[in-house]
Amino acid sequence: MIRTLCFLVLLSSTTAWGRVSLWSEGRNGTGGGSGDRCTCDAFLPSSTFPIKDLVVVEQTAVEISHKLEMEMGKLEEYETKLTVYAEKIIKLTAEIEIMEKNPDDYNDADMEDMKVEIKQMEALIKELQISVSSSIAIFESLRVQITAMVETLNKLEKTYDKNLVLVTRREYIKVQIQLEECERRHQELFNPNIGSCAHTGISRVSKPIVSHLNAHLSSDHKFGGWGKDSKPIPDRETMYWFSGSTGASIGDIRFYTNYKNLILRNHFQHHVLHSSWTGTGNNFIIRDNTLYYQDSSPFGLAKLNFTTMKYESRVIPSASALFSYTNSPGQNFDFASDETGLWVTYASEESNGLMIIAKIDEPSFGVVEEWMTSVYKPGVSNAFMVCGILYAVRTIDMHTEEIFYKYDTNTKQESYVSVPFERFQDKFSNLDYNPTDQKLYMYNDGYYVNYHLWFNHTATVAPPTLLM
Repeated sequence: MIRTLCFLVLLSSTTAWGRVSLWSEGRNGTGGGSGDRCTCDAFLPSSTFPIKDLVVVEQTAVEISHKLEMEMGKLEEYETKLTVYAEKIIKLTAEIEIMEKNPDDYNDADMEDMKVEIKQMEALIKELQISVSSSIAIFESLRVQITAMVETLNKLEKTYDKNLVLVTRREYIKVQIQLEECERRHQELFNPNIGSCAHTGISRVSKPIVSHLNAHLSSDHKFGGWGKDSKPIPDRETMYWFSGSTGASIGDIRFYTNYKNLILRNHFQHHVLHSSWTGTGNNFIIRDNTLYYQDSSPFGLAKLNFTTMKYESRVIPSASALFSYTNSPGQNFDFASDETGLWVTYASEESNGLMIIAKIDEPSFGVVEEWMTSVYKPGVSNAFMVCGILYAVRTIDMHTEEIFYKYDTNTKQESYVSVPFERFQDKFSNLDYNPTDQKLYMYNDGYYVNYHLWFNHTATVAPPTLLM
């Protein structure tokens, strides 16, 4: 009876977050009348579970989901308006051309009617521009909220009961996917210039979009990279890849069918590189289902085709292992992919550390042409290619990077620019541009981070004549 009562007391005293040891009869199991009393050793946590934080996260997820549903509805309206506006612009353009060819057939009243139609069209387009700007601001605001959510969830999951947090994490993943879909639809509608090089360069970089801590869920895996295939094979257009390590090397790589599975850390392939194929540095990329990276031995270029599992390597005799990016050891070869093909940059002793751009022929894996720049590689934090133009990045302060230099291989012209953008954490080991979505992908102290890019376009899809 005493044992039963003791057990019931233990059950009633145990919280959802604490544990109680097995009950015992007596202090030491000896006589002295102690057998009529039980002693219980309770081990409770030093702090209670912050359920309020979890409730706030859940409420935030519901609010964000509701906002995203509203934005998706707006995007459908935008799509309809764009179709109508495009038809009106085509009709107006045709009428103006007829009037220009036969001016004598029209009087002042006809001209005034046409001016009114143009003004009305301008007002409609301005209204749409304001709506689009409002949506972009909402997306950025939601990104900030989601970033705060995942930080709270990571903290709770690491410190407290993982099973309890898992339900809320599912809500977070659902919201993340909704936002990705919303942004994709927005991009399709309002960025028809993807794949086009009809621009004069980068004009702006978005705030950092933080996706998740790496697949190892460890901030110790500071070295690595992530992103999408820059020239995806059929049925792998939505695929993401990741490789991370505690050191500046690459020994394996994971593939995810889509963004959802990247967030869930649910890979469909995990390739461990053969010991003779492992590489150094972190500026590797995936292009045409092929990994391009820096070879360890011999020092040079390497590629591994995951379709055929064929490995190849090449040596550039003049390339030096003495010159790497600031704060990034072993980054001697930096692969890049853009709208025009495959590239690699490096420095040599003959160039005194100045960066050299090399165009790579993909089938032969040979260097087609080279360009010498005047930027010193050890003074650069990273670099990438867009439309045949090299963009070099440097660190300004603890939170800010700056695109400060560009070299156009098409014209052999170089210039200094200033396009600042924000880092998420202190240091990053990988920064690459992907032409399929015009984003920068950064691996920043163990976190997946990406940025939207804006360009100074010299040509647009719709006639610009009616815009003020």
